[in-house]
Amino acid sequence: MKNLWKDTDAEALVAAYGQKGVERDLALRVYTTRLLGGEPRLVLHGGGNTSVKLEATDLVGDHWPVLCVKGSGWDMGVIEPQGLPAVKLAPLLKARALESLSDEDMVSLQRANLIDPGSPNPSVETLLHAFLPQKFVDHTHSTAVLAIVDQGDDSEALIRKVFGPKMGYVPYIKPGFDLAKAAAEIYDQDPSVEGLILDKHGIFTFAETAKDAYDLMIRYVTVAEDYVAQNTANPLVPVTLPKRLPDPAQIAPCCAGRSRCATAKAASTGWSATSVRRPRSWNS
Repeated sequence: MKNLWKDTDAEALVAAYGQKGVERDLALRVYTTRLLGGEPRLVLHGGGNTSVKLEATDLVGDHWPVLCVKGSGWDMGVIEPQGLPAVKLAPLLKARALESLSDEDMVSLQRANLIDPGSPNPSVETLLHAFLPQKFVDHTHSTAVLAIVDQGDDSEALIRKVFGPKMGYVPYIKPGFDLAKAAAEIYDQDPSVEGLILDKHGIFTFAETAKDAYDLMIRYVTVAEDYVAQNTANPLVPVTLPKRLPDPAQIAPCCAGRSRCATAKAASTGWSATSVRRPRSWNS
């Protein structure tokens, strides 16, 4: 997969948003989110999510460490800064000590800690982004990665073979609190990993800069694409199209309930058209 990062484009966006009071790291978060969201092989429409950890000021002037994470309903390919609502980070991190957290309570926790209460709901994977310590976190549903992680119940060995030791393996868990905790625990076992492969789900990469996190995503998706290309048999069988289409008189018999096509099949296979119960619609 081609790496689309361009320093000139990144700096131009930083400058444009800087005039509107948007800080550099948030502008770069918007830039790489658009790069990811504009590539159909990485994210389905509205799928995937990204985040950046910053500091923000609330309405009364208090400063907070926050997680700016993709909001529900925003298309990554055309996202704006307001599509990455800021959530107070400390309460999110505190939630990791809980034994369980329902989806409803998780949404309530996230909304209760929005810097701007009018912001969209943060992503269902907000806690996973929060529990990872890196500044920038990228997540996609890469088609090539899914082609590998969706290989039945025994995909772990294949995942480890393809991606190697620098990518952590996370067994399938429904997105939400339980997945966030499991992914964080796997990361804690080996903080040297550059990303996580989520079985039957997708891929996370993370780094301290927007460019590094994006570069890692493109690198590991390319690894997946290369493996799929080299290990997938071509299921398509070439055929020769007829020089001319059949006319209606030739097609009509094959569309009838008791057609000459059925008679021919019966003669060659021993199958009897009269032994098959006719749908009522045939008699109408």
